[in-house]
Order: sequence, then structure tokens, then C-alpha cells
Amino acid sequence: MKWGLAFVAPTMIGLIILNFYPFFNTIYQSFCKTGDFGKGNIFVGPKNYQAVLAASETWQSLWNTVKYAIIEVPFGVVIALILAVFLSKKIAGVSVYRTIFFLPMVCAPAAVAMVWKWLYNTQFGLINNIFHTKTEWISNPNIAWISIGIIGVWSIIGYNMVLFIGGLQEIPGDYYEAADIDGASGIRQFFNITVPLLSPTTFFIVQTRIIGALTVFDLMFMVMDKTNVALPKVQSIVYLFYQYAFTNGNKGYGATLVIVLVVFIMIITFILQQAEKKLVYHN
Repeated sequence: MKWGLAFVAPTMIGLIILNFYPFFNTIYQSFCKTGDFGKGNIFVGPKNYQAVLAASETWQSLWNTVKYAIIEVPFGVVIALILAVFLSKKIAGVSVYRTIFFLPMVCAPAAVAMVWKWLYNTQFGLINNIFHTKTEWISNPNIAWISIGIIGVWSIIGYNMVLFIGGLQEIPGDYYEAADIDGASGIRQFFNITVPLLSPTTFFIVQTRIIGALTVFDLMFMVMDKTNVALPKVQSIVYLFYQYAFTNGNKGYGATLVIVLVVFIMIITFILQQAEKKLVYHN
């Protein structure tokens, strides 16, 4: 018994210090007004929640976050699934192709931001030079959120693809052999065999990517400058939390934004869990 406790103690201590304590401390701070130099918090009750829920920038940032998720999740999943199907076949150089598509996942976010800021540059960017335009990809409030979403899709495709390849390898080949004997085309096999049997993996990717998209921060922080006129139409709610908690020093207000986001994610997760019962096929 003592040895068992000794072995699990590091994990338990780590969870308490790194997960449980920060979570409950964030809830506490959401009911406080930050004191001087981060100390001497003053309990103010639900005033932070009233201010956050009444602020238009809160809802705008939440909507910005949802818009980003609408771009990143569906396109990231569909493109990754198509790539996984092709790269799960025996073709020459398949390992090289898998590595190329997975490379964005191992690139530093700062490097990714620098490259894409150069690509999107209005005057000298490669994209504008190719299409001979002067489009303000990350300065125009109407399209900046789409430009950021494209970067998100590009960054996550490799990760999703690897998960899909793992799921495809778990599908028995007997199903495809029987379908070939029956004369089913590749497209029919994809929609009648691959998609249903891959639904647990697909659901896992969709759920985790929705949570990841709703908590996006580093991408927007590094691509969008504070002076960018499109920032209010692009910044995520986590970006707004950073502004209040670390730039403005109002940690109570920032903690409230985090709790609002957590509640929103919990609602989305509950809906997804209910949908799993009807949409996921367990063989």
C-alpha cells in the first residue's frame, strides 16, 4: 500500500499543483478585483461576471473564436481524411509525403507566424505577387479571420492525418475484399465502409479540434499586431483574456473570461457527447 502511494504520489502532486489548484484559484479570482501588484484581492461577488456578460467585446471575441473553429475544424478534418486515405496505400515515397504534411506540427509557432505574415504581406507577399493583387489579407476586417483560419488548417492537417491513418489501419481488410468481389467502386467503399468504421476516430478528432480551436491564442497573438485595425474582428476570447489579465493587469476580469469560455466549451462538449450516440458507429 505504501509503495503504491509512493509511486502515484508524483502524479497526484503534479495534478494538484498544475491542474486542480490553478482551476479553483481561477474561479476564486473571477469573484475578485485584483489588488495592487497582484496581491490583496478584493472580493466583489458577481460584478466581474456582470461586466463580462454586458461587454460587447466579450461576445464579439466569442463569435470570432467560433468563426475560426468553423473554418479550422471542418476543413482540417476533411482534407486530413482525404490525405490519410491516399497515404495509407502502398505508393512510392509514402513516408516522405507523410513527413512533409506533418512538418507544420513540429514547426515553432513563431516561425509559422513569420512565414505566413510574409506570404500575406500586402506589398511584398508571395500570394499577392502570384495573383497580381494588393489584397490586405490580415488587415481587412472582412477577410482577416478567414486568413487566420487558413493558417490554422495548414498547421493542423498533419496531426489529424496521422490519427486518421492510425484509424484506417484498424479497419479489417476483409471488408474491402468483400466489396471488391461485389463490384463496389472505390467511392462506394469509402462512404459505406471507411467513413462508418472510421467514425470513432473522426469524432475524437472533431471533438478535440473544436476544443483546440476555441482556445486558440498563439496563432492570433503572433500574426495580428496590436495596431492592426482588424484585431477586434479577429481576436479570440483567450486573446482578450491575455489583454486583460497580463497587459491591463486585471486578473479578476481575465479569470471571468476564462470561466465563461470553460462553460461554453462544456456546453459544446455535452452536445457532442449526445450526438456521439447517434452518429458514431461502434463495430
